Amino acid sequence: MIIYVLNPGSTSTKLGLATVVQTPKGVSAFVEKHEIQHPASFDSEEDLMLSLDGGLHSNAGLDNASLEQIRIEIEQHTNTWAKPDAIAARGGLIGACAAGTYAITPALAQHSLQHPYGVHPANYAASLALEWSQTLNVPAFIVDPPTVDELLPEARVTGIPNVYRRSRFHALNTRICARRAAQEVGKKLEEAVVVAAHLGGGVSITTFDRGRAVDTTGALLDEGPFSAQRAGTLPTEALLDLAYSLPRVVLEQQLLTESGFQGLLGTNDLKLVQQRQAEDPIIQNVINAFILQVAKHIAAQSSVANRPDVIVITGGMARWTELMQRLEHKLSWIAPLIVIPGELEMEALAEGAGRVLFGLEEAQSFEIISSA
Repeated sequence: MIIYVLNPGSTSTKLGLATVVQTPKGVSAFVEKHEIQHPASFDSEEDLMLSLDGGLHSNAGLDNASLEQIRIEIEQHTNTWAKPDAIAARGGLIGACAAGTYAITPALAQHSLQHPYGVHPANYAASLALEWSQTLNVPAFIVDPPTVDELLPEARVTGIPNVYRRSRFHALNTRICARRAAQEVGKKLEEAVVVAAHLGGGVSITTFDRGRAVDTTGALLDEGPFSAQRAGTLPTEALLDLAYSLPRVVLEQQLLTESGFQGLLGTNDLKLVQQRQAEDPIIQNVINAFILQVAKHIAAQSSVANRPDVIVITGGMARWTELMQRLEHKLSWIAPLIVIPGELEMEALAEGAGRVLFGLEEAQSFEIISSA
């Protein structure tokens, strides 16, 4: 099975030529990856989620000239590729939905272009994929959009009326990693309880109960550990003191980009932090604090459903071997811990489409709800 993958991101559009095969555990994708650079208004994967409420990048997007250039370069990169069986694209900010693979329709593509829930280049993916699929006469899909929201009703409730917790996490990458971790312990994702921690520029820790993301710390101004440059959960009184001492826009900037390792150590370069930790007790204490916070939040998420069958850690920080060893030491009493470094977004897109084409899942239809 050949699937073309389209992933418009912050600074580039990633293309993939994926070979997807059926296996006893489901499907597996090998993706040959290419990259088209384009004008950037965003800095990282997490900025996509930052756009869910407009955020700091509410005016960002791709202009018509950029889109046309992307179309031209797609044609140049792919004109020698074998004809695909389908196109798989990254979903945009389309509104709350269940996880899964969605057939792209003209209505869905137009809805995404109207960006009712925030502006980001990923909003153009459905439209570009639909154009491409019509030219090639094959189906087109989006997979696990960033607005996936499957929280339990009780997971939304806070101690203040009309203040609710929201689902904002690394849906595409954590779900494929949760699926692979479940397979490693001999189960399907739909049969397992998996706690998945994405440790990157942003951090999110999510509980998957038989495939459904029932609770999450969130990845922005939500909860959870601090990250390379984000503050994470803060004591309420201290946060109130900050809020009354700074303008909101300044406080948001501090919490999102000037906190975490950046605020505590003056750098978000974690390779540099690793190199200097042996000689600097301040760095050692910050690392210890990060490990403690990650372990606490993973343990808390482990109580959401039944005891987890497996814990999986992914994201850029998962390449930090010593960090992973120390987390495993703290968490092995809960469940086996599996590490999947980096991200598997392109593979997730290809495999999502592949499961539909092989008849392992049905493509879902996205119900468009007015954002007014």
